[in-house]
This record gives sequence, structure tokens and C-alpha cells, in this order.
Amino acid sequence: MAETRPQLTNPESGAEGQRREMTLRIDETDMASAYCNTFRADGSVEEVILDFGMNRMIPGKQNEMLFKVRNQVILNWRNTKRLALTLANIVRQHEERFGEIDIKQSQAAQVGQPG
Repeated sequence: MAETRPQLTNPESGAEGQRREMTLRIDETDMASAYCNTFRADGSVEEVILDFGMNRMIPGKQNEMLFKVRNQVILNWRNTKRLALTLANIVRQHEERFGEIDIKQSQAAQVGQPG
């Protein structure tokens, strides 16, 4: 499904002090969705690496879990900050509507390192 949203261009990309409206077309026809129950994040001077995946218990090993990385997203620091601000806003809106989200680790999550 394609979606169109009006966007303002980056003021740094045009003439000084000028903004112009631009249409952003969003094409989700080739999009894939994935569920994850954990993630890990790492960074360098130039980028942030986000790994998403599943924590799973290893059969026969009570004190060990496997973090199976399914997807990796690499962002520059500017987009990382934009993502962090957007997620903070979404969480704030959700908590205003449905109540505070408890992020205390469950018993199973305490075994593994990834968040």
C-alpha cells in the first residue's frame, strides 16, 4: 500500500531560510514485518547498530539463553536521535492513554544480556 504524506524539506538543503513543501510517497509493498522480544545496541563514532531478535531458552540448560539475531538496522547518529525522540513520544502517548509500562525484567530475561 502506498501512502502519501506532506513533508517539509530539510531547511539545510535549500536556500538559506527557505522551506518548501514536498510530498513524501511511502511504498510498503515490499515491506517485511518481524516480531522481536529483545534487542541490543552498539555504536561507533559514525553509526549505531541495532540488532533485533528472539531470546530463547536452550533445552536442557536452565541458566542459558540464546539471542537469535533476526534483523539488524544501522543508523547514523542524526537519525538515531530522531528515532529516540520519536519513540519517546510514542511511549509517552501510550502511557498517557493506557498507564505506565513496567520495564522490570522478567525472570527469563534476567538470564540474558540483550535488552
